[in-house]
Amino acid sequence: MARKATEHPDYHFIKVVLTNGTEYQTRSTYGKEGDTLNLDIDPSTHPAWTGGSQQLLDRGGRVSRFNSKFAGLGLGAKK
Repeated sequence: MARKATEHPDYHFIKVVLTNGTEYQTRSTYGKEGDTLNLDIDPSTHPAWTGGSQQLLDRGGRVSRFNSKFAGLGLGAKK
């Protein structure tokens, strides 16, 4: 049985840039051939790989908004 041309994603080469500036090429369905994917979080910065000693970055005030919205609940509040 023949497969349709649209049945499989288009794999192509892209450049991935880690937070420390390291670059590598890989095949992906992201974007189009030659695009660059800049990572905000990668194994060199994510607490799951670094042992959890880093503080969470508050991009766009999301953590601050969450903390102010749910501050009155008293769940796990630091004393």
